[in-house]
Amino acid sequence: MPAPSLIAYLGLVLLVAAERVDELKRSRRQLHWARPRGGVEFGERHFPAVLALHVGLLVGCLLEPWALERPFLPLLAGPMVAFTIAAQALRRWCITALGPRWTARIVVLPGVPLVTHGPYRWLRHPNYLAVVVEGVALPLVHTAWLTASLFTVLYLLTMAVRIRTEQEAHAWATA
Repeated sequence: MPAPSLIAYLGLVLLVAAERVDELKRSRRQLHWARPRGGVEFGERHFPAVLALHVGLLVGCLLEPWALERPFLPLLAGPMVAFTIAAQALRRWCITALGPRWTARIVVLPGVPLVTHGPYRWLRHPNYLAVVVEGVALPLVHTAWLTASLFTVLYLLTMAVRIRTEQEAHAWATA
């Protein structure tokens, strides 16, 4: 029988997974909204890597604590749950601020200026910050430090490509 902490952690990871599935559904709907309005997608080739990283994070969160018998440390878990919740809140704020323009993919509408309200008032890429915080915090709720480390390094490498692609897309859209 798994430890109660593992069962609770499974619930948390499944909640985050459900949120990701909801985001993918919303993204698909909003992609269908953007395309008839001239929305153009950039970076299609790296999107599968982004998707795989998110799935890998969730799988690692589930497997590492169980397979490697990671301990549950309440003094670490408490703050990490708080950071995970804060990351989810920031992601929701980003999605709300972008409205129908938000997608999981890089889609720009020609001639439409960048969003500069909500978290975009202070940060250029707040959603990516939320993902990095989540990628560290969620695994560390149950001391899955290998998952946190691997995801963070791979995500930052992928985001270097993605952010460059976004900047090129926005330059194209506003030219």
